[in-house]
Amino acid sequence: MNGFSLRRQAPRILVVDDQPSIAGLMSQLLTLRGYEVVTASNVEQAEAEIRRQAPDLILSDVKMPGKSGYDLCRSVKSDPATRLIPFVLITGLTDSADKLQGIEAGADDFLNKPVLAEELTARVKSLLRVKEFTDELETADSVLCTLGLIVEGRDPYTEGHCERLATRASDLGRHLGLDEDSIMALRRGGYLHDLGKIAVPDAILKKGSDLTPQEWVIMKQHPITGENICKPLKSLRPVLPIIRHHHEHSDGSGYPDGLRAGEIPLLPRVLQVVDVYDALCTARPYKPALSHDEAAQTMREEARQGLWDAELVDEFFSMLVEQRSVA
Repeated sequence: MNGFSLRRQAPRILVVDDQPSIAGLMSQLLTLRGYEVVTASNVEQAEAEIRRQAPDLILSDVKMPGKSGYDLCRSVKSDPATRLIPFVLITGLTDSADKLQGIEAGADDFLNKPVLAEELTARVKSLLRVKEFTDELETADSVLCTLGLIVEGRDPYTEGHCERLATRASDLGRHLGLDEDSIMALRRGGYLHDLGKIAVPDAILKKGSDLTPQEWVIMKQHPITGENICKPLKSLRPVLPIIRHHHEHSDGSGYPDGLRAGEIPLLPRVLQVVDVYDALCTARPYKPALSHDEAAQTMREEARQGLWDAELVDEFFSMLVEQRSVA
């Protein structure tokens, strides 16, 4: 042994119950088993505590004054930032309709009152193990997104490109009314779309234009390379089409698969529109930056020629107009 020991931080559990005796008993039981426990006596307090520091697990009574445990569960599970937190509803209700309401709210498990100490600790231990695995997957996602930023950093002319794409692509997804999973995929795609360029030599990557046929063969492999890097992670499956197909063209002239309009999935087409706009509005050694109006004119013309999705181009510029009017 080297004299040093690495200890994981104790899992943090939020107990929500309007009866202090019950909240205190569960807190005592869990604290004795090494968990960090915080309590809240109503949903408003619980929501404030979650905003302050997200717990690793939530144990909530169902019936409380004001908002119910169902309401809290629904709120937690509908927020992308907290929906992966395991949520246990504790209830004295035995009607199957009550349990069905909890399932519909998104509860991960149920405990009946009076809560048995052995059952409480067993459920908590099991759900925290699932949360630990989830956190490890999210960490892997973060590492890959950081690699995407490192790839971007190899080219000083693309500074901030990934962050702009992540923000604008997810904004466009919301503007189009896409679901939260698609919006999250677009945000991750902003960071990961060019990850495969990690395998492209600097001499080609920084050349930027006038690539030889042999150099183009290497450059056109980067979507496939990026897809292969991310493929082992199940959580990144929705992002894979974005990574592979963001250089496809509606007329079939893109790469790596030469797909045509009806064959290119929606999410790559969404990110592509944002990517093209950012490229046009960014100065490079071989071209000046275009103004917003020049970029809009260029993209609409190229959409008519069959490169981009014309409808998405129109939606993107409509979104930018709306954003400017609000700002």
